Parts: sequence; C-alpha cells; structure tokens
Amino acid sequence: MKAMCTPSKQRRITRWEHEAVIEAMQRRLDEMPNAMRVRRSIVEHVFGTIKDWMGRDHFRTRRLAKVATKMSLHVLAYNLKRAVAVLGPPC
Repeated sequence: MKAMCTPSKQRRITRWEHEAVIEAMQRRLDEMPNAMRVRRSIVEHVFGTIKDWMGRDHFRTRRLAKVATKMSLHVLAYNLKRAVAVLGPPC
C-alpha cells in the first residue's frame, strides 16, 4: 500500500499550527448546534444597525487608518446609544 501512496521512504503529514483552535471550535459547535443561531441574533444585529446608520453603503474613505477611524466612531456611537437605552439618560 505504501508504494501506491508515496514514493518517498517516509510519509509526512502537515498540519496548520492553529488547527487545534479550529478543532476546539468545531467541538463546541457540535455540543451546542444552535450556537450560530444565537450568535446571529445577538452579534449580527449590531452590524446590521451600524450598516443602517451608514446608509447600507461602503466606506467612502480610503486607506485602512481612515476606515478604522470611521468604524471606531460608529461603534462608539452604537455603544453610547445602547448605554443610554439600558441605563437611562443622565440626570
């Protein structure tokens, strides 16, 4: 059988250095099959809201630093709005 698989004397199997992380994630998903549904209902709502604020448009700025700044401002605004909604307006 070995002669049919590889012409070399020894067989080498390569593995990505972070493969254990992916296997652990897959194991957690197997234990909790509704995890992605929960994630979509909790996390994806935030990105949908921010996209609505942006007008469902792409970033109009260029360069990674400017896009990162714009996204950071959107996330900050979202967090402030949520904090006011949860805690109430300051008195």
